[in-house]
Amino acid sequence: MRVPLSLMAMLVVLVPTTPVPAVAEGGPAWEACVGPASTPDERVKACSTVIDTKSETGRRLAGAYCNRGHGLTEKRELEAALSDLDEAVKLDPTYACAFNNRGRVYSFKRDYDRAIADYDEAIKLDPSLAMAYGNRGESRYNKGDLDGAIADFDAAIKRNPGYATAYANRGYVYARKHDTAHALADFTMRIKLAPDVLAYIDRGNVYRDSEQLDRAAADYGEAIRVAPTDARGWRNRGMIRLYLGDNKGGLADYDKALQFDPADVFSWNNRGQARMRLGEKQGAIADFRKALELKPGLQTAQEALKKLGAL
Repeated sequence: MRVPLSLMAMLVVLVPTTPVPAVAEGGPAWEACVGPASTPDERVKACSTVIDTKSETGRRLAGAYCNRGHGLTEKRELEAALSDLDEAVKLDPTYACAFNNRGRVYSFKRDYDRAIADYDEAIKLDPSLAMAYGNRGESRYNKGDLDGAIADFDAAIKRNPGYATAYANRGYVYARKHDTAHALADFTMRIKLAPDVLAYIDRGNVYRDSEQLDRAAADYGEAIRVAPTDARGWRNRGMIRLYLGDNKGGLADYDKALQFDPADVFSWNNRGQARMRLGEKQGAIADFRKALELKPGLQTAQEALKKLGAL
């Protein structure tokens, strides 16, 4: 017994990268440039000040380019980020930060071979850099090398046992390999380390796919508790409720999901299913038509409208 694909919500896990700061002791601009709490905009502005004023040289100047490149990457200004990270490598070819962050740019550009080559170099320069292993694991996953990805996430966790994202991504790979026990263990550790909405949804998805639907609903409920204005918890729990035959509960959850994300085609489609099952013909027709407006040709919506005599 599997949950119908028309009711599934898929998630993708990415490894975020954070800057690897050089030793900081150079005034407010330098502090904001390399500080882990800076936003991407703050980082780009501060690092630009450091670079433009020529207040740093050597590795610290490379660090300014490396961290500005990180900020630009987070802003998805990938060509500008690549230029900065190339300059950081030129200034200090022994600086692992530059190779790690440049690998992330190549990863966003889906050039996974070049990303892996840069992560290899970062690891060679700094074998303790857990983030480089985690990022390389993500690129290996995207190339379809699941065992290589797991090995890298293992290495990242060994070097940083509190690396929540590495547990999440390793869990995602185990789920892809249908290794439910290991996936649940990793997602549970992720929840222990960083109990955010995605952590509960990821574990809920494993429970869902292994047909432990009550546990899946409980995790989606926790996602709602943690982030009540995030549509993902509502629509995932709504899907489980519909599958279990709780059409009123499913309808209520999809009402909430659409309140917070009115552009989600499957929420319209699934709320239409709930309304159709509850005998709310006109509401169901309206929902299925909205789903088709958002995704013309959606087969489940077309079939439902034909069944309702509205197509």
